[in-house]
Amino acid sequence: MKKLSFLLIGILFGIIMTKSEAVSWYRIQEMFRFQSIHMYGIIGVAVILGAAMYALLKKMDVKTVDGLPLNFKAKPETYKASLFGGTVFGLGWAMTGACPGPLYVLLGNGYLVILVILISAFIGTFVYGKIRHKLPH
Repeated sequence: MKKLSFLLIGILFGIIMTKSEAVSWYRIQEMFRFQSIHMYGIIGVAVILGAAMYALLKKMDVKTVDGLPLNFKAKPETYKASLFGGTVFGLGWAMTGACPGPLYVLLGNGYLVILVILISAFIGTFVYGKIRHKLPH
């Protein structure tokens, strides 16, 4: 039952990403060229909604899917790691026109060329795992 709920949430995510045009390469390029507010609006709504949900979950006694209490630990501030990771993420997003979530949505929409980017993402994750100890964390 748990896997079915994850599948349904994934399908809903894909529908929302497709209908909002958040997976559109043209919309993403408009954003990076500062030609349209469309994607900034989507990202802004997601940030505000995420912050509200975070605050709500902290106040309520919510459990994880496994029945464990949610644990909100403060993370140490690591500006070097955030700067490096954000730069790599942004460059990849600008070059491919997609960030990790929409890659699967695009694949589900039948854009098989996205497999090249997905395979590259897996290789990048593997390389990161090998050189992680040398990076600032």
